[in-house]
Amino acid sequence: MTERTFSPVAPSLAFDSSPNPLPACRLARLIGKEPEEWTVDDLVRIVEGLGIRLVSLMHVGGDGWLKTLDFAPGNVRHLREVLSFGERADGSSLFGGMGVPVIASDVVLRPRLSTAFIDPFATYPTLVVFCGHYGRDGAPLPESPDTMVRRAFDRLQRETGVELQALGEVEFFLGKRPEENDIYGAAERGYHASSPFVFGEALRRRAMVLLTEIGIPVKYGHSEVGYIQADEVDPRIWEQHEIELALQPLPQAADSVLITQWLLRNLAREAGWRCSFEPVLRKGHAGSGLHFHLSPVIDGVHQKHTRADGQLDTAAKWLIAGLVRYADALMAFGNRTSTSFTRLTQAKEAPSAVTWGRYNRKALIRLPIVASDEEGRSVSPETVEFRLADGSAHPHLLLAGIAQVMVAGRGFEDMEALLERTSTLATQPSAATPVPRMFSEVAEGLRRSRQPFEEGGVFPPHVIDRTVDLLAAL
Repeated sequence: MTERTFSPVAPSLAFDSSPNPLPACRLARLIGKEPEEWTVDDLVRIVEGLGIRLVSLMHVGGDGWLKTLDFAPGNVRHLREVLSFGERADGSSLFGGMGVPVIASDVVLRPRLSTAFIDPFATYPTLVVFCGHYGRDGAPLPESPDTMVRRAFDRLQRETGVELQALGEVEFFLGKRPEENDIYGAAERGYHASSPFVFGEALRRRAMVLLTEIGIPVKYGHSEVGYIQADEVDPRIWEQHEIELALQPLPQAADSVLITQWLLRNLAREAGWRCSFEPVLRKGHAGSGLHFHLSPVIDGVHQKHTRADGQLDTAAKWLIAGLVRYADALMAFGNRTSTSFTRLTQAKEAPSAVTWGRYNRKALIRLPIVASDEEGRSVSPETVEFRLADGSAHPHLLLAGIAQVMVAGRGFEDMEALLERTSTLATQPSAATPVPRMFSEVAEGLRRSRQPFEEGGVFPPHVIDRTVDLLAAL
């Protein structure tokens, strides 16, 4: 593909010219309702009013990639049928690796109207709607990652009273062939750099605007530390960026990560660049993590991770204890390529041992500071940051697993001893349990700890079996 200069206001991506850009979600402005209130009638009016030609049912596959099934409605009746009932698909192709057999493979994609957005990249005006997966019995498909994260989220809330919310820190590299004005890059010095010292600022900012127009809440974005100079092996220069999303319930947080990655890849393709979420692009350089910040919510209130006496809050204890005990098993869903292990062992800002700590960026679980007002009150929710996962993660399966291990953590009889033993204040680096260094260790961790993942019917046993077998074979 021929490279071109990236334009933040390319014709196909033009800014909404509305005099009042709030709410940020474009369809919410046009419909005049919150997404949870949208109806088929509302979306039909959008299709008619904006001249929409295509409807695309988007969903997540077993491999963690977004899939689409496109329709060109011939009349209003056809449009209503698609939006109301969805369509069948081949589950053995979508989830064959998770145990859906060819002889019983029909599944149904069922739209969630609140997720609709206008595709900013489509040649023809296209309405996108996210879908869940349902089996022949009309129930949510057990092998679907979408089903698993929703079941785990619901089980956690039902059994503990905790609605767990999350946000992903989406780190990524942009790569392009150097031009004459690409003179400023320097290895490991890109953190918070601004244009002209980074070339990807306009693309990153455009991504943030498009995400909010789609309906994905964004906290902030910035350039990251990583920079790789072009050489005889790779003629591209690579620089690192990050977009941090905002807290959402686990199922929506998982969707938001995949949509963000999808959008960034499309923007890079339009610019003639490359976008990579690879855990490590070049050994010795900064890698790309996919950290998740987690916030337990009880009765609508975000819980602090630390009480006034300096001790951990109860919900934070459950969460941290579950994460440190089952960190190796969670890598089956959060660290899925060979370079995942390179990132964890090359002594950059990535965890190499199973520890938790306050403010410590080398810990596997970190309790970061938050901004406060003049009276010392937090102005945003405190979070527990899980720093193990990387850009290869399947966010739906990972967040489902995190919810499951939090439920398990509540029942640990040795919870206090476990937390004391794995604290960075009590643990010498040489004494801490190292994270797995190879897939066989991850497979063994998941095989040994499968019960908490399978509780409540969240992870079907045959899905765990296949995951363990695939990891052991790598």
